[in-house]
Amino acid sequence: MTKHSAIPLRHPVMIVAMMLVATMTISTGESTWAAEGPLEISPLLAQAEQDRIDAIERAMPSTVCVFVPGGGGGGSGVLISPDGYALTNFHVSSPAGNYMRCGLSDGNIYDAVIVGIDPVGDLALIRLLGRDDFPYATLADSQKASAGDWCMVIGNPFLLASNLQPTVTWGILSGVNRYQYPSGTLLEYADCLQTDASINPGNSGGPLYDAEGRLLGIVGRASFEKRGRVNVGVGYAISIKQAKNFLGYLHSGRVVDHATLGATVATDPDGSVRVSNILESSDAYRRGLRYSAEIIEIDGRVVHTANDVQNVIATLPSGWRVKLVYRYEGNTVETLVRLMSVHGQDELLEKMAGAMPPPPPRETPKKDSDEDKQEEDDGDDAGPEVAEGDVPAAVLAVYEERRGFANYFANQQRQNEFIDALRNQFPKGNAGQTRTWSIQGKTSNDDKVFIYVSDDRLSMVVGDTPIEPETKSDLYESVEAKSFAGAIPALDAWRRMLDKGPKKFGETIYWGSMPLAGERPLRDCVVGSDGEFEIRWLSHPENKQVECIEVFADRDEDPAELWIHRDSDDADAAPTRLEIRYGVESIFEMTVDSWEVLENESPDGDDKDDTDAAKPAPQDQAEQQG
Repeated sequence: MTKHSAIPLRHPVMIVAMMLVATMTISTGESTWAAEGPLEISPLLAQAEQDRIDAIERAMPSTVCVFVPGGGGGGSGVLISPDGYALTNFHVSSPAGNYMRCGLSDGNIYDAVIVGIDPVGDLALIRLLGRDDFPYATLADSQKASAGDWCMVIGNPFLLASNLQPTVTWGILSGVNRYQYPSGTLLEYADCLQTDASINPGNSGGPLYDAEGRLLGIVGRASFEKRGRVNVGVGYAISIKQAKNFLGYLHSGRVVDHATLGATVATDPDGSVRVSNILESSDAYRRGLRYSAEIIEIDGRVVHTANDVQNVIATLPSGWRVKLVYRYEGNTVETLVRLMSVHGQDELLEKMAGAMPPPPPRETPKKDSDEDKQEEDDGDDAGPEVAEGDVPAAVLAVYEERRGFANYFANQQRQNEFIDALRNQFPKGNAGQTRTWSIQGKTSNDDKVFIYVSDDRLSMVVGDTPIEPETKSDLYESVEAKSFAGAIPALDAWRRMLDKGPKKFGETIYWGSMPLAGERPLRDCVVGSDGEFEIRWLSHPENKQVECIEVFADRDEDPAELWIHRDSDDADAAPTRLEIRYGVESIFEMTVDSWEVLENESPDGDDKDDTDAAKPAPQDQAEQQG
């Protein structure tokens, strides 16, 4: 007896079959269909319908109707956190600039401020103001979505939601992993979801939900009949996986860019993906990738075609470090690659400015007349009336303009969170307190290690090898030479950041979130400039402990990576091991036996105690002990 697989309850064939059985029977001796008695709905069919209604009710409250003040357009969005953060499209937010009005299905309208934008991936993060208990969507795993899955689109097509009640359309996923070329614009849709659920102008930026009401993606594009404005059943949504990759970058308030491998690829006739060209300045080249190498896997995803490679790379932010598996000259190599930016910053800002429409006039809408009502029926200028005037004070309070940023205020908030967390973990301290660190331990070969870090002296002794850089140039050379002494500038930068804070350390920004050595969860990254050095602090998103400090002496070379290992997540937990890596190679590791923090009484040095004199330098300690 052949075993057949069960058809899922929501499969369209099953639903149609149940409808036919419930409503019609075949008359005896006749070939015609005839109704028999009162209509009875199958309990299974009734439950399937109720499930759909419940899913819509769960999803509806998180849907946002976006309106540009002054009647300059609008679109849709979706709330993703209780404190009001919502995703929409860049092409929806750009006409509004820094301020827009957003309505929810509960009938309330809220001011919203721009936070961060991704003009290449057509994403924008906005924040609705006035509450800290907004309804928000549950995020699905879009990588598990398949063609044929039920889905729904909820939004504001043709800005019809003037009563703040969004439109719901239902359909299936027609395809997954679609790629849409920029076509002469910045906007690139990679690895996106295709649906036949009706999408029209105004749905842009809104949510694509699965059958359970979980967020699958952000609606962005649709194919229209002969460039018209009528949906023909081919719409596209940015996957929520891509959106999650960029969330940390968007929270930074920056204008963010996408990644490139620094190489081009082509699908080989034998079905493999081969490198057709590669930049020698790329990290991929430093990791051994060469012309004709076969790429097998990127960021944990197996690739079979050039389209697969583009689908993966185009969903990743610039600067990420991801896993790469390739085969070259018979050898399979598993490595880590730092991805490059598609654009230079000035180039990105220039292209973005060219893609943005002029700001709309912020005028008070006229009173309804017959002509106005006819125009409103056309759907282009519908929506709640917005009074003329300046940007609301509540928006201005959380917005700051700065080149390269959509909202620099958002970045300052993240910098403050970083320094607060840094000062509340070992080694703790307060702003303005100069510190001296004395660290002792040993290597795996039992060589004793002494590290001394203060304003006046930096030194390190490993076994019989003393290193005492006297100038910034000496520190720079230690990183260029890939020496274990790269630990010194990393520790000194950490110490001075505690003392000075981001504003006084140097040009410092919260960069976003990224993998640590290709691994999730994504770590928060803060970048600071320190003379010739660029310093990056990578911290765990939950316990906020700094796990790695990277010191770049040259953008085209591997940085010195100081890895800080602890045995506990407690804020008071002291590091138990320190490790130095360059590229994918660990060159030095020590266990930490003691880490003393000596604080001077006066930050300006007028009343400094004799800490440096009282505490022997590492070389002196080495002599005393051996």
